[in-house]
Amino acid sequence: MIETGQTPRTRYDEGCLGAHALNFIGDRWALLVVRELMFAPKRFQMIRAGMPGITASVLTQRLGQMTQTGIVHHDAVLGIYSLTELGRALHPMLTELCRWALLLPGHDPKKFISISALMISISATVDARRAAGSPLRAGFLSGSEGFEVTISAQGLPQVRAVREPKGDFVLVGNGNALAAAIYGPPPAALAAAGRIALHGDPAAAQEFTGFFSIAPQTRSSSESPDEIVQAPAASST
Repeated sequence: MIETGQTPRTRYDEGCLGAHALNFIGDRWALLVVRELMFAPKRFQMIRAGMPGITASVLTQRLGQMTQTGIVHHDAVLGIYSLTELGRALHPMLTELCRWALLLPGHDPKKFISISALMISISATVDARRAAGSPLRAGFLSGSEGFEVTISAQGLPQVRAVREPKGDFVLVGNGNALAAAIYGPPPAALAAAGRIALHGDPAAAQEFTGFFSIAPQTRSSSESPDEIVQAPAASST
């Protein structure tokens, strides 16, 4: 059984399970903190780099609250924050939130997107039937954050944080440039224009990115949650 830490302050005084969950994660920025820690532990400044709109004081407050309630673990010696089992269990909810967002008007993909946010979004935007069984391994590198992505037999992205991504191809750039490579023109064209770097097989990169679209996706209710692997604590700075 998961230890949930201290009981949060009451925001919604209801017996509804959804309201109870929001008592833990309903504050502004809370879910985005979870997003930034979903794949690897990070230090404070690295978390903040993925959330440019948050102030240092608010981030400190959110991390403190989420540590007290057992969603985040803080290694005070190393200065590293990581998700607990309880926090990692929010991955399917973040994926569904992204999938629901595809139905809403006004999304602007030109606004800032962190690489962690992009790695969560691909689970919501994959065409699972088309991707199922693909043997391709994709690598993504944004600054010091690296990821390898494979596809499960059911067509679901399996994301792993790594120091030095390897695969049939590796795309290098900031979050927005990599999002453009996944959802926009062929990666080779973006590389030729200097917007990203592409190492490896351009045809494999084009095939892999073709599995994803920001058009609304349908999914069978029988599909299992997406798989994630969290990197060791020492991997983030």
